[in-house]
Amino acid sequence: MSKKQFKTESKKLLDMMINSIYTHKEIFLRELISNASDAIDKLYFRSLTDSSITLNRADYEIRIVPDTATRTLEIRDNGIGMTKEELENNLGTIARSGSFEFKRADNAAGSAVDPASNTDPDIDIIGQFGVGFYSSFMVSDLVTVESRAWGADEAYMWKSSGTDGYTVEPCDKSDAGTVVTLHLKPDAEDENYSEFLDEWKLKELVKKYSDYIRYPIRMEVTKSRRKADSPEDKPEYESYREDETLNTMVPIWKRPQDQVTDEEYADFYRNKFYDYEAPLKVIRQKTEGMSSFEALLFIPARAPFDYYSREYEKGLQLYSSGVMIMEKCKELIPDYFSFVRGLVDSADLSLNISREMLQHDRQLKVIGRAVEKKIASELTKMLENDREKYEQFFKAFGRQLKYGLYMDYGAHKDVLQDLLLFKSSYEAEAVDNAGSGEDDNAESTPAYVPKLTTLKEYTARMKEDQKKIYYAAGESENQIKLLPQVESVLAHGFEVLYLTEDVDEFALQMLRTYADKEFLNVQRDELDIATEEEKESVKKENEQSADLLNFMKDSLGDAVNAVRFTNTLNQHPVSLSSEGMLSMGMEKTLKQMPGAEEGGVKAQLVLEINLDHPLAGRLKELYGADNDKLARYTKILYAQARLISGLSLDNPAEIGDMVADLML
Repeated sequence: MSKKQFKTESKKLLDMMINSIYTHKEIFLRELISNASDAIDKLYFRSLTDSSITLNRADYEIRIVPDTATRTLEIRDNGIGMTKEELENNLGTIARSGSFEFKRADNAAGSAVDPASNTDPDIDIIGQFGVGFYSSFMVSDLVTVESRAWGADEAYMWKSSGTDGYTVEPCDKSDAGTVVTLHLKPDAEDENYSEFLDEWKLKELVKKYSDYIRYPIRMEVTKSRRKADSPEDKPEYESYREDETLNTMVPIWKRPQDQVTDEEYADFYRNKFYDYEAPLKVIRQKTEGMSSFEALLFIPARAPFDYYSREYEKGLQLYSSGVMIMEKCKELIPDYFSFVRGLVDSADLSLNISREMLQHDRQLKVIGRAVEKKIASELTKMLENDREKYEQFFKAFGRQLKYGLYMDYGAHKDVLQDLLLFKSSYEAEAVDNAGSGEDDNAESTPAYVPKLTTLKEYTARMKEDQKKIYYAAGESENQIKLLPQVESVLAHGFEVLYLTEDVDEFALQMLRTYADKEFLNVQRDELDIATEEEKESVKKENEQSADLLNFMKDSLGDAVNAVRFTNTLNQHPVSLSSEGMLSMGMEKTLKQMPGAEEGGVKAQLVLEINLDHPLAGRLKELYGADNDKLARYTKILYAQARLISGLSLDNPAEIGDMVADLML
C-alpha cells in the first residue's frame, strides 16, 4: 500500500496545526470526543428519515479504552462512520470538515430538520473546521482510524504518523462507527504522555471539557469491593472492572428551573467552583437574539481568601453547545462584578479553528452587557426583597462595587450607585408585626432592621432645608461619631454617612452628586450649617483677629494652610478641616499605597478654633503678651486636632514635653 501525501500546501501546514494552534495538549481528548459526538448526531439525524436505522437513542455511546501495556488510547463511537472516500477527504485534507459539509449539504437539500439551526434540540453538530482531529499528533506518534460507514459492506483504516503522509487500506470492523487509536509518544523530561492512560486523568478531562456531550462517554474502570467471605474484623478487598459513565450529559442549566432543586444547584456550585459553602444567590439567564446564550451564575456567600489580591482571576466559564471552550473568560464579566462565578453557554460563538478563542469579540461584548444587566437586576431585587441577605452579600463584596464606581472615572455609576450601602447616623426602628390583622394572637415579631443605608434612602429622609449629603470618614464608626463637626451637624438634625473603608470617599468624590445633591465631607472648610447672622459674625471675628491667626499659622510652619475661628465645633475647642479636593482621609489612604513617595500627596489643612469656647479668649490674651506660650499652645492644639481626626503625630515626645512644662 503506497503512502499518500496530505492534500495541502506542504508538511509545514500540518506541523503548524499540530504544534501551534492548541495551547494545551490535553485538548486532543475534547476534540476527538466532539468528533465522535458529531458522528452519532449525523446518524441520529439520518434516522429521522431512514427507517432502516433501528438504533434507539439509548444505544448510542462514546467509549474510551486506555491500554498501558501497548501505550494506546482508543476513542470509539457507534455513529455514522466513514467510507474510504470520506476518510481521504476528511482526514487526508487538512481543514476540511465532514461536519461542515454535512450541515451545508443538508441545508442545500432543504431538510425539514436542520442541524445547523438547531431546530431539533437533539441535534447539534459541533465540528466546523476539520482540524481538531490533528490535535491527536500532539500526544501520539502514530494514529489509526478504523471506520465503517452505516450501510457499507467494507471497513477501512486510515493510518498516519504525522507529516510524512498517510495510508488507507481495508480492515476488519464488523459494525458501523469509528475507532480512533492513538499510540502515545514516549515520556520526555518535560512531558508526561503516560498520564493520558491514567483513569483519573481521563475522567478529569472528560468532566472538565466534555461533561455535557449528550451521549454517554463510558470507560471500564477499576473499583474495589470487600470480599464476601472476608471476616468483619479483618476485611479483605478485591479489585474488579466495571463500566462507568463519565459525563453528566444533560447540563443543569438546560433543565427546566422548576426541575432543579436548591441542593442540586448548591452541589453543582461546590463541585464546579471548589467552594465549601452553598452560594448566596443562584441566577439563571436565557437570552435569544443577536447572540443567543444561556447563563448559570452564582454569587458566593463569602469572598475567596485571595479575592482582593493580584492572584485572583475573574471570568466565567465559556461553553459552546455544552463543550467548554475557556475556563475563565474575563470578557464576560466586568471587574466590579468579578465575584460572580458561573458559566455561559452559546451555540452562536464564532470560534477560531482551535475552538479555544473567539474570532470576534463583538459577540462577547453583547453577551457581557446582557450578563451585567442581569446581575445588576438580581442584586437590586435582593436589596429590595431580602435586605438581610443583601447586607450579607455587601459585607463580602461591597468594597468591589465601590471600586467599580471609582474606576473608569465614574463611567459605571448608573449601574452601581443604587447598590451601595453605607453606615449612617440614622437608626432605623424595628417594625412590630403585631396587630397587622393577619393573626392578632400571634407573637409580635420585629422585622429585620437595616444596619446600613442606601443613598436613595438617605435622600428620602433629608430635611427640606438640607442642601448637601453629609459624610465623614474615619477608621471606625465610633471614631467618626466623636468628630466635633459630626456632633455639630447631628445637632442641627442632619444625617451623616459614616465612611469607614479607604475606598469610600474616593467613590463618592467620583460620584459627585446623587439626586441632584452634592456630597460634602463635614471636615471640609466648606461646611455651611450656620445661620447668615452666625456666618457674618465669624467672618468679622476672623478679619479682626487676622494678626493673631497669622501668628499661629506661622508657628506651625507648612503643617497648615491657615488658622481660623469657626462656630461649627459644638462644645469642642479645636479641630482640623481641609481645603481643596483632597481630604485628610484620602491623603492617609494614598500615603499607605505601595510605592507612595515620602511627603508626596498632602491635604491642605486648616486649624479651626471654636469661637464660642473659652479657649478663644485665652488665645487673644496671650497674643502680644506671651507669644512664646501662644506658640506652644498652638502646637499643642494642632496635635490635639490631629489626634481627634485620627491622624498621627510627627513628634509626640515634643508635644508631651510641652504639656508637662505648661502644667508646672
